[in-house]
Amino acid sequence: MRASAPHALVDTLRDVLAEGYGALSVELLLTDYAATALAPFGALGAAAEPVPIANSAEGRAFGSQQPCQQTRHGAVVDHHLPVTVRGERTGILTVRLPLERSDPAAVDDLVHVAGLLGHELLVAERDTDVYQRARRLSRLTLAAEMQWQLLPARACSADEYAIGAQLEPAYDTRGDNYDWASDADELTLAVTDGMGTGVDASMLTHLAVSALRNARRAGIGIEDQAALADQALYAQYRGAAHVSTLLLRFDLATDRVQAVDAGSPQLWRMRGRTIERMELDPQMPLGMFEETHYKAQEFEVRRGDRLLIVSDGVHTAHSPQGEAYADRALARALHAGRLLPAAAVPCAVLRDLADHRDAESLDDSLVLCVDWFGRPGDWASGAEQAADTGGVPR
Repeated sequence: MRASAPHALVDTLRDVLAEGYGALSVELLLTDYAATALAPFGALGAAAEPVPIANSAEGRAFGSQQPCQQTRHGAVVDHHLPVTVRGERTGILTVRLPLERSDPAAVDDLVHVAGLLGHELLVAERDTDVYQRARRLSRLTLAAEMQWQLLPARACSADEYAIGAQLEPAYDTRGDNYDWASDADELTLAVTDGMGTGVDASMLTHLAVSALRNARRAGIGIEDQAALADQALYAQYRGAAHVSTLLLRFDLATDRVQAVDAGSPQLWRMRGRTIERMELDPQMPLGMFEETHYKAQEFEVRRGDRLLIVSDGVHTAHSPQGEAYADRALARALHAGRLLPAAAVPCAVLRDLADHRDAESLDDSLVLCVDWFGRPGDWASGAEQAADTGGVPR
């Protein structure tokens, strides 16, 4: 695969598995932008009929992230293998083997192959559009194209945490965005919502996220990250446009979190059986005034905590009866999805949100979930904390 042309990874893999394992067919199914279907990637990059994630063998393998989903067709067996890289669920690799070749050793090898394919896809997408093209069940607007190119991924996991995120409407998203980065000592998260609509909102958010990244990569704290991004936006728009932002910096060793709340995104916490909105000190959105000073506040996370960040398109969405989603429905959705992994929570919440409002929204909806595990050396204390709050250590 490393020697293959970027667009030909699946063709190369098909030849290798046919020769080495007697594979009768090899198919890559890629997660679409809305995370509702798996789009088959053809031999030359042509997409066939998408497979729904709900109610399909491939979808069950995708949801469980376990290579145990198999479909038998007489003397042949289809093996559905998750293609995942550091928590990012790229899709499913389906390999059809003769029944006599479908032994545990072959399955172990195929699991390894699916992992290798995931890493090679990340590299290949620098040089070809065929995989992104196959994932599109409809055309992205220009604003959505800009936003998706700005995002880091839709999931990420490490020993200390797991993250999942999703934007809607996936093919027409505008000003909402999220970003993250980690190193040996800390994890930094940013959720942003640029005012306006269409390309104008995307351009505004693009400037804000780029300014935050530029400051973060200079190694400065989140207070100064917010201040420098604020200055960049004000210099460009002179206060005529602003970006609502929530910045979080997790210290991986101490479980302490710094937060700068500069706008509309809300932070919710599920600890054991208790769900509550975390009230942070509100500060000015980025770009509203010249040389705004930002102050971080601190709180602690415990092993087993689940944090949820939602944009105003989520928490202010109203039902036909006029009830805001954050009033009661958001807590119910968190309870209902308490056994889901972080990567699956955002889509579950957004599905529930769609049922709640029962109509198309004119605003973006963003949900980002963080499951906190803590450092492995802190597992014993985390178990005690979870027991104190009625939770189950993970």
